Amino acid sequence: MSTPMPDQERPSTLQGDYNPAEYSAEYKLLYLQGLVADKAYDAITEFLEKQSEYEIASLLESFPPQNRLLIWAQVPEHLKGEVLAELDFDTRQPLMENISSREISLFTQDLDAQDISEILDTVTESVRTSVMATLDEDIRIQVNKLDTYEDWEVGSYMDPDLIQVREDVSLFEVQNWLRENDELLDDESQELLVVDQSQQLLGLLSLVDLIKHDQNTLVSELIDPAITINDRLDIQDAAAIFRSEDIRFAPVINSHGELVGQLNGEDIMEIIQDDVDSTMKNLAGVSQDEELFAPILTSAKSRSIWLGINLGTALLAAAVIGQFEAVLAEVVALAILMPVVASMGGIAGSQTLTVVIRGMAMGQIGGSNRLWLLNKELWVGAINGIIWAIIMAFIAQLWFHDAKISAVIGFAIAINMTVANVSGISIPLLLKRMNIDPALSASVILTTVTDIIGFMSFLGLASVLIL
Repeated sequence: MSTPMPDQERPSTLQGDYNPAEYSAEYKLLYLQGLVADKAYDAITEFLEKQSEYEIASLLESFPPQNRLLIWAQVPEHLKGEVLAELDFDTRQPLMENISSREISLFTQDLDAQDISEILDTVTESVRTSVMATLDEDIRIQVNKLDTYEDWEVGSYMDPDLIQVREDVSLFEVQNWLRENDELLDDESQELLVVDQSQQLLGLLSLVDLIKHDQNTLVSELIDPAITINDRLDIQDAAAIFRSEDIRFAPVINSHGELVGQLNGEDIMEIIQDDVDSTMKNLAGVSQDEELFAPILTSAKSRSIWLGINLGTALLAAAVIGQFEAVLAEVVALAILMPVVASMGGIAGSQTLTVVIRGMAMGQIGGSNRLWLLNKELWVGAINGIIWAIIMAFIAQLWFHDAKISAVIGFAIAINMTVANVSGISIPLLLKRMNIDPALSASVILTTVTDIIGFMSFLGLASVLIL
């Protein structure tokens, strides 16, 4: 593997017989940037020919919008459909603005229903109707089925194209059918879905059992139980099932127990990654829809909302400080030390908040363990608060040679860090009960709480002990 290169170094060539695994993503990005800068169109096409649809999609998303159009024009025609399906919605949409329905039909010719549904989410209704008319009947039915589900439901992520066998046939018949339709099995297939005459899911048939048992044995004698997922279940809950059960795929059934699709591990991994990205953005006060190379005004608008909210909370904290104007005017040292109290509380609360939100996303927090965690964070906050209170009081004593100031800063830090830890778990739990995403607003509320408690405890104690 090649090592990452400094930003100023731009590779001029990919050496020898090209093997994608030998080059890092950063190396390939730098190489493509060089080709784009030189407008070496033929070289761009040759380079993209050697990349997978996943790599091309990632590279496109690593360029500003104006360069994406140039690169997209050089993507080989046979890869365009798969690349479009892998792109984020905001990246895909501008690329498709000038693509005709005839071109889209060509791109989607060999794609599965999931990818086609993803692409058609970006086009107008008239284009969608035109493209749907060109699809094979089976694919068209599958795409229409996927489109009946909400974005958050398992059904919109499942694969409706299934390999299923009946319970009343022999292993010999199954093997013959698979030989005639060997393109249905992929390299990772290990089980077949077993249904009855009314399409009710009965369980799974292992490929190992299919091979090792007497070929006259009926499928019904070898059915293994299956962990199923309802098609209307929230996809986040489905992801939690995959994690807890450690499964690679799961049959999807409707409310009548009928087999309607299959949810694969790769789809769940994509959901988990999207959820991680969303949580990171929410914690930072950034819109979920904002991408790295979004237009300037779009990014400014999405971020300004949370900056405005933050300004409001900062003014609230400032109003608290204003109530202690007299003590601040009397003792200048307090103004110097005041940010330390708020900062220590903010960091302590953020640590707890991060751990708690992760636990909630993993489905690990609920029921009686919430009280246990609340008690734990109370003691963690108190222990760390006392330790750092003593350290800061010692520093303040060396700095200002005033025992009262040292006592004030010590007590304030102990109080604020304890409250911060308790707030770090109680705020997200309260928001979840109110059906508000904790990652979206918990950090803003926590900052407000730690600032107000920190300033009130620090300046309040100073008013009592010093003045």
